[in-house]
Amino acid sequence: MQTNSCGSSDNKAPMPCVFQEPMTAPRHMQDGSAAVAEQLETFNLGEDPSAPRPISISVHLTSKEKEAMVSLLKEFRDVFAWSYEEMPGLNPSLQIKVEIEKLLAAGFIKPIKHPTWLANIVPVKKKIGVIRISTDYRDLNRACPKDEFPLPNMDILIDSTSGQGLLSFMDGFSGYNQIKMSPKDVEKTVFRTPYGNFYYMVMPFGLKNAGATYQRAMTAVFHDMIRKEVEDYVDDLVVKSKTREGHQEVLRRVLERCRLYGLKMNPKKCAFGVSSGKFLGFQVH
Repeated sequence: MQTNSCGSSDNKAPMPCVFQEPMTAPRHMQDGSAAVAEQLETFNLGEDPSAPRPISISVHLTSKEKEAMVSLLKEFRDVFAWSYEEMPGLNPSLQIKVEIEKLLAAGFIKPIKHPTWLANIVPVKKKIGVIRISTDYRDLNRACPKDEFPLPNMDILIDSTSGQGLLSFMDGFSGYNQIKMSPKDVEKTVFRTPYGNFYYMVMPFGLKNAGATYQRAMTAVFHDMIRKEVEDYVDDLVVKSKTREGHQEVLRRVLERCRLYGLKMNPKKCAFGVSSGKFLGFQVH
């Protein structure tokens, strides 16, 4: 998938590059385990003890269900990403440098010498204390036509998720960054840092149409499963089944679809085989 055009290429004079104390990151930029109401058990999907690949499932599954669930998740371990390098992504200044290096190593950004657009970065602090870079795209967004692709109705999603036999909560790994920018628009995403100017090869946080673009991609990926086995709001995904016995097969189909399209999930924000959890700020059972 590619983003739509970001607007005209008229140059906008940026504000001075001033670095302030980082703000708290919004929910969609946070890391951490999925919010579930029941206890979770962690299993290692990796084979190398020195490089663990943790994943969380419910402790209330039977031994047979637990064995089948772990086996299934190991089979589809390539669907999950524990770092930027697995995707096809101190003081604030130091953490910004580290973040820039990670984005460069992952191929998410490239340096540029003569930009036509230029935006400042905004460091945001996640719950675990590390810094993530957000970009002030207000000038670019004002020039960008709005993508009217509709987001799902939250009330309908919550109602459709409740009353199931078993649930699995999944979340896209650095979701927006999984969608490539249109080549003609990449240089409009230029941002500046103390270490040079860079532009995004993938869709960054902060663009006006990022949410609509990601929702369109997810709708395309799960078009025949939404409202049946899957409920999705941007990068929040719930896999559901009417019976406990049927959950493994439903989850398998969702993981196969993720593998088919190269969609990566964040294991830190996933919880499998649970009876309740938080979805869009509501507790569903």
